[in-house]
Amino acid sequence: MAAAGGPDLLFGLRNNFYLGAYQAAINNSEIPNLSPDDVVERDSLVYRSYIALGSYQLVVSEIDSSAPTPLQAVKLLALYLSSPDNKEAVISSLHEWLADPAVGNNPILRIIAGIIFMHEQDYNEALKHTNAGGTMELHALNVQIFLKMHRSDYAEKQLRIMQGVDEDHTLTQLANAWLNLAVGGSKIQEAYLIFQDFSEKYPMTSLVLNGKAVCCMHKGEFDEAETLLLEALNRDAKDPETLGNLVVCSLHLGKSASRYLSQLKLSHPDHILIKHASSAEEGFNRAVQTVA
Repeated sequence: MAAAGGPDLLFGLRNNFYLGAYQAAINNSEIPNLSPDDVVERDSLVYRSYIALGSYQLVVSEIDSSAPTPLQAVKLLALYLSSPDNKEAVISSLHEWLADPAVGNNPILRIIAGIIFMHEQDYNEALKHTNAGGTMELHALNVQIFLKMHRSDYAEKQLRIMQGVDEDHTLTQLANAWLNLAVGGSKIQEAYLIFQDFSEKYPMTSLVLNGKAVCCMHKGEFDEAETLLLEALNRDAKDPETLGNLVVCSLHLGKSASRYLSQLKLSHPDHILIKHASSAEEGFNRAVQTVA
């Protein structure tokens, strides 16, 4: 964080990362006059941007054993996402570090723990490490976890804390949009306006385009949603959110979704849509066998 009263030198970098402009975050990361703590935060954001772009091995190879704890935590995330074979060792290391009084309370370590346990769908374990908050990103992660648990009431409490700290913060606005989407009804238009505001203020990203598209789908505007999603696909042909949303959108438009589903299966075999499609296929095959 910036020193009290001083300029926040990492504002632009954080903003790019939060809005999904990962390459821009990497390209604009050479920032002079950073404090040692800011250097660690800068490096963690840059490496997390590489992870978001799928460059897991770069992160694993560049962060060595002498790097500070937050960067070691980011390396764990890269290892976890790069191969299912690493899962047990990563979770074991994570528990060990979280139990260490010297480093266990580090906010970046706690964020990584929250992300990994959320991937594991172990939401109670994730909240053990994120629920105390302390940074805007931890509060935003809490909002996501509570929404995954279908507890929009708890998510709203976290949002209120964020609004009390900084109502205009990018993460506060994003968390507000996520909550509005979960609540639905008249809140969908409010969520759309938040994403529209981002698209007017900052360079367009897949994250913002997907946000607008999901709002359009909720409103039944599937043609508009498809246009936004195809623009997102042009920016990143492997983005799982874009592909998943295109599957749903195409089905509503009466179009074939098989190509998007195939792309999703190749690039993200663990995606929830792929799991649902596979279990439906298995169920169908079992039914056929019983009839045969």
